[in-house]
Amino acid sequence: MSESFLMNKLLLLGLLALFGLSLILIQLKFPLVKHKQNLKKRLLVNSSMALLTYITASLTVRPSILFAFDFNWGVLNFLPSLPSVQFVAGFLLMDVTFYYWHRLNHKINFLWRFHNIHHIDQDMDASTGFRFHLAEVAISSIFRFLQMLLIGPTLLVFLSYEFVFQMATLFHHSNIRLPLTIDNSLKFFLVTPRMHEMHHSQFRNETDSNYSVVFSFWDRIHNTFTENANFKKVVIGVPGYMSPEDNRIKNLLLMPFKKQKNYWKGQISRPD
Repeated sequence: MSESFLMNKLLLLGLLALFGLSLILIQLKFPLVKHKQNLKKRLLVNSSMALLTYITASLTVRPSILFAFDFNWGVLNFLPSLPSVQFVAGFLLMDVTFYYWHRLNHKINFLWRFHNIHHIDQDMDASTGFRFHLAEVAISSIFRFLQMLLIGPTLLVFLSYEFVFQMATLFHHSNIRLPLTIDNSLKFFLVTPRMHEMHHSQFRNETDSNYSVVFSFWDRIHNTFTENANFKKVVIGVPGYMSPEDNRIKNLLLMPFKKQKNYWKGQISRPD
């Protein structure tokens, strides 16, 4: 299975790279918000961080997933063996567990030290979707092992969800301005760029919402959905980390290990 896993992974990476590049080109023509930073410099920083996280994931996350497959455990073994039941249940369980993991990264201070690197990007586009601290990725290997062990998805379910997960991550981090009718229709089922933009807001109550990755209804079910009903301007970033130096590669790598600044600086909730 290890050989087929690698081949499918390479195909997945090629398709994702093409999709991500397409989103970046489209957002230049139809931007949701006007970016504040130089695009080339941002892409250099974000692609460098993404490369480091990919290497880290290959060394930590991938082995933990393959190890979990060897156990053949999981709640899916207690469900009917019909392929359709296994696929739908496995897909939903993978998505809701990522919702919980994402939420934990905001609620547990130790995890937030690392996840903060993703949020201090002062603009948001498809490249933000893969800008994470390598230590966050390494720590997530523990979650991925437990996730796979407890759910017990087949290789088909895992690869299918992995592909959709990565595509959704690129899409909802993109700076693409969708027509409101399309955005309003999609957001009842899927996470859209406008919905996820609120998650990157400088107001803490908005950042601590909209955790979903693929399906948006997890936030509604858990009462963590925030809608920008009046389409107010969303300022992206973390107030305590708005200095240009904060977004340099060296500082991003060292930041979680330094004394943390006052993240929110009183920006707890948006004034009426």
